[in-house]
Amino acid sequence: MPVMKLTLTVLAVAGCWRPPSWTSLLRYMYNIYSSSIILILYTFAMTQIMEMILNADDIDASGDALFNTVISLLACYKAIILRINHGNIILLIDNLVQEPFRPMDLSEIMIREKFDKRITNNTLGFLILVFITAFYMIVLSIFTDLKNGDLLHKAWLPFDRSISALFYLAYVHQLLTLICIGLVHPTCDNLICGLLLHICCQIEILEYRLSNIANHRGNLRDCVRHHIRIFEYAYMLNDNFAKIVPSEFAMITVIMCFNLVNMALKSSDSISYVQNVMAVACTLAPIFYYCWFGNEVKLKSLQLSDSIYNLEWPIFSNNIKKGLLMIMHRATIPIEFTSGDIMPANLDSFVTVLKTSYSLFNVLIHSQ
Repeated sequence: MPVMKLTLTVLAVAGCWRPPSWTSLLRYMYNIYSSSIILILYTFAMTQIMEMILNADDIDASGDALFNTVISLLACYKAIILRINHGNIILLIDNLVQEPFRPMDLSEIMIREKFDKRITNNTLGFLILVFITAFYMIVLSIFTDLKNGDLLHKAWLPFDRSISALFYLAYVHQLLTLICIGLVHPTCDNLICGLLLHICCQIEILEYRLSNIANHRGNLRDCVRHHIRIFEYAYMLNDNFAKIVPSEFAMITVIMCFNLVNMALKSSDSISYVQNVMAVACTLAPIFYYCWFGNEVKLKSLQLSDSIYNLEWPIFSNNIKKGLLMIMHRATIPIEFTSGDIMPANLDSFVTVLKTSYSLFNVLIHSQ
């Protein structure tokens, strides 16, 4: 059965995932497409960095340029990390359709379908939020900036923007950048969160298989092997994506401060205020996803001990009891997704990020 079909499809559109079944010609064309997206993001970041350097005296212009630089470079970084880890991602996804992760009966298929539906809903919800924000910004810019002969974002350009053709080229480049950012960020985050949910799915399937041992329909040795493989899968997932999450935490802190300052000092009209509120929502969504589902994996892994404890122990033989005790003892150490071995991805970390952002916001407000 297909795994995270919608998430991987959108990831392919974002230029971060090349389907492994494609032929050499399609792979070559897709590599060009993916490189073009990375080039668009990188060149936009360079124009913003130059704008920030050349207009260092203008605090507003420098702040806008810093915001755009951080968010575009992080999208570029995510796309590159996903392309570098393409083989490892294929391995992670293939493991979900092989033993012992593959569903074996109708009940296990229903458990898998429940989590797949949840992953699909999360992907759609995040994409809708991001693209509504991007659409709002594009429409607003067309009726304000473009009408007045201004770009979507102030930027340093290596040519004379007063030439009509070059101006429209720069404007389209910034629109494409906004679309690429709206594709790369949510799809990358949804991929990681989807794999985290599949860990929860496997723990629930393991609980079901352990419950079948009492009815003589399960094999304890297979359950022990399954539990070990779940831990190995979680470690592999953490190793491949731990490089992305720390940068996400840092970006969220910076961008949250920027958006809050904008809302407090610059949002003189309802249109700008709505745009900033939507930007804050898009900023908080990815880190909330990481922390929420990371916390859910931790709680689900700890819950396994309680599920084993509630089994009918008197009917088990001593060998089965020893095996169950071994699984219970191992389950007391939770599966925890960490941010570069520094900060765990859980709800406490999410609150810490909010507090840090608010503290920096207060410092900036008082300095104003």
